[in-house]
Amino acid sequence: MNQVIRKQEMKNKKILEIVQGDITEEKVDAVVNAANSHLKHGGGVAGAIVRKGGWIIQEESDKIGFVPTGQAAITTGGNLPAKYVIHAVGPRWGEGNENEKLKNAVQNSLKLAEEHNITSLSMPAISSGIFGFPKEQCAEIILSSIREYADQNSEGSLREIRICLFDQEMVKIFEEIF
Repeated sequence: MNQVIRKQEMKNKKILEIVQGDITEEKVDAVVNAANSHLKHGGGVAGAIVRKGGWIIQEESDKIGFVPTGQAAITTGGNLPAKYVIHAVGPRWGEGNENEKLKNAVQNSLKLAEEHNITSLSMPAISSGIFGFPKEQCAEIILSSIREYADQNSEGSLREIRICLFDQEMVKIFEEIF
């Protein structure tokens, strides 16, 4: 069972939480997948989402095709508790302009959630796994991007944003920066 580690009410009555657990078990309207540009969900968070949610997620991703770094796309959640999966394409470390691309991936995911009237969303530490983004820097950018988005979008549907982290190291890093 996923456990809330930290909780903060941001401006506009939006809630930001750090959660330790399995994103595929999150009981929210949408989960964010740390995706690659071709939406091929083989390993990491993406692989776990497809294994638990079913092949329909990959089939819908194949129909979408290519998504540029910093952008996001949406599919159904298949057999997940979440109704939707938002596929955020974060940067690979070393490709250039990584900070801006990660910020865009986070904010475009939140924007896409609003466009689909999603009220609750859970997001992993995008790009911090096999894409090699430094963990502390990742946490700083994700948290500041969420707060900035919440400050600028008071009227949207999104009310609860959760950062779901699997391992204790990432929980500690996010907790310190929170």
